[in-house]
Amino acid sequence: MALFIPKDRKSLFRQFLAGMYDAVVITDPNGYILEINPRAVEYFGYDLDTALDQPISLIIPGLKSEIVARIRRGLAGDRHVIIDANAVAKGGQKIACEVAVSAIDLMTPGDLIFTIRNVERRRDYMNALWSKANAFRVSQSALYAADTDGKITACNDAFVRMFGLKGADEACGRPISDFAKDGAGYRVVTADDIHGRKTVGTVGSILKD
Repeated sequence: MALFIPKDRKSLFRQFLAGMYDAVVITDPNGYILEINPRAVEYFGYDLDTALDQPISLIIPGLKSEIVARIRRGLAGDRHVIIDANAVAKGGQKIACEVAVSAIDLMTPGDLIFTIRNVERRRDYMNALWSKANAFRVSQSALYAADTDGKITACNDAFVRMFGLKGADEACGRPISDFAKDGAGYRVVTADDIHGRKTVGTVGSILKD
């Protein structure tokens, strides 16, 4: 059954849903779909006629009826619940998303509104960041990161070993020139040297001559 909203308010309600950046799915208290907005149609490929009266698990398989009931109980003490989930589009594509759930009174008290944000790109960036951070940490080359003043903000274990430090804390906050002085038998290769551009800081390697 489609939502009943007084005629003079229905247009404003539809405009509000259509203007939402995130996908919005409204369900009854048991998680059966009453309304979706255009962004949800774009993300998941279901129009309202197809999605109407289907369980929210059509879009987010992990939200089975027992999970919806648990979320509904959790809303008794909080205004919303936020969960990380994997949605599935009509074509079978998985979409990493962040879902905010809150209770509203539309058709009946306790209807649920699922605001779904696609975080696929953010997750890809985070995975790439963790991969690079791990590569920095385990590299056999002495690597460091420095701010725009040339002061070390991080260094790896190979750097610590090269200079006989007790730990990275002994290097952090000190200028890189403390470790790679002229004539000291070391030279610094920075990302600026490699890529020919300035950054907000420097990532570099110290090599023994």
